[in-house]
Parts: sequence; C-alpha cells; structure tokens
Amino acid sequence: MSKLYLEPQEIYEYSAKKGEAKANAGWLYMIALGFLGGAFISVGYLAYIRIAGTFPHEWGGFGAFIGAAVFPVGLACILVGGGELITSNMMAVGSAYLSKKIDIQKLLKNYVIITLMNVVGAVFVAYFFGHIVGLTEGVVLEKTIHTAEAKVNATPLQMIVSGVGCNWLVSMGAWLSFSAKDVTGKILGAWFPVMTFVAIGFQHVVANMFVIPAAMFAGAHITYLHFAENMLFVWIGNLLGGLVMVAGLYSLAYQKR
Repeated sequence: MSKLYLEPQEIYEYSAKKGEAKANAGWLYMIALGFLGGAFISVGYLAYIRIAGTFPHEWGGFGAFIGAAVFPVGLACILVGGGELITSNMMAVGSAYLSKKIDIQKLLKNYVIITLMNVVGAVFVAYFFGHIVGLTEGVVLEKTIHTAEAKVNATPLQMIVSGVGCNWLVSMGAWLSFSAKDVTGKILGAWFPVMTFVAIGFQHVVANMFVIPAAMFAGAHITYLHFAENMLFVWIGNLLGGLVMVAGLYSLAYQKR
C-alpha cells in the first residue's frame, strides 16, 4: 500500500520540481493564474473582513479568530483549483533556483509577473466586490479602514519582520499541502498555518494588495505612496520568509550535493 503523504526530503524535491514548472510556464499561464491567485486571496480576506468586522467589540478576539478560520479558502482555491501566488512562489520557485533547476532570470521573471498580476486580481476584487457592491463598506467600513491603516502606519522594519513571519507560515502551508496526495490532505495541510498568520496579524503582501486599496476606495486617508511603501517592505519580508526561512533552510538540510 502506497503512502498517502511525502516525507520532508520528498517534499523538497517535489517543491523544486513544481517551482521549475512554474518558472518555465508561458506568459498567458502566468498572467491568467497570477490574476486568479490575487483574486482568490482577496476573496478569502474579504470573508475575514465581513466576519471579523461584524462581531461586537465585547467579544474580544473571537471574531478575529472566526474570520481567520475562513481566510484560507483563498489558498485552498489556489492550491487545488489552480492559481499563482507570489508568496508561495517565493518558496517553490526559490526551491527550484536553489536546486539549480532554473537560473536567476527565470526566477525574477516569475516573481515580477506574478506580483504584478496578483496586484491586478486583488484590486479587481477590492474595487468591484468591495467598493461597487459595498462589501468592504457599510457595517464593516471601520474594520476595513482600521486594518489598512494599521498596516501602512507600521515602520519599515515592522513591515519587513511581520512579512517574514507571515510567509514563513504561508510557505509552510504550501509545503505541507505539497506533502499530501489527496485533496482533503492538501486543503488541511495549508489551512492551519495560514489561519494562524491571519489570527496573529502578520502582513501578507497580496492580502495587503486587497485591503489597502479597499480602504482607499472607501475614503481612508492613505496615499499611493503609503501603499507603495507597504508593498515594498512587506514584499521584502515575505521574500525572506519564503525563500530563506523555508526554501533556504530545507535546501541546506535536504538538497543532494
């Protein structure tokens, strides 16, 4: 009877192989799935806002916990249904680079295209679902603006360190998902690490691509410069979390030399 999961050594090899395929994919693949990746994560974060923003303040962190519990639906759609997310690619495509399966040009090409298309997908959801439909306004307007302002008001160092913690967990969610050979295992493997980063409040660059524009559309006093600064520093932190803390350390442990 075959195993229903991969061992850590096998996960690293699978991750590098999957990262190689991502890096060698065509433009239309990266554009379409990059858009979907940004949109799916944003729908998950929209669900978090709708749930956490409607709980009474007296309930403390319970509302945030329930909201965090539904956020991973976005990553589940990506991992099972198909989508490209820059944060998990920082780990997977990074594994391929560290395994010498791709060169630096392919690594950077993937990172740039997927980042840009994640922005498009996230802003699409923020504008059409959040603003036009009003799902990030009305009764959850305070939660939307408070969440976005807390993110842009952090210092650059706080953004970077928070980004590291976030993508350490998100990349581990993808890593655990890679270990499973069935759909249920893939979803459960990703669910709890991702739920944990949301409950803690770490900064995820793609989630921020959604919630900060959503707050701006709703009238928050956030400038495009604030948005760009947050994107830069959180992206750097996420890169360190995925490429160094997951792909890098597992490469040291498991790569055959």
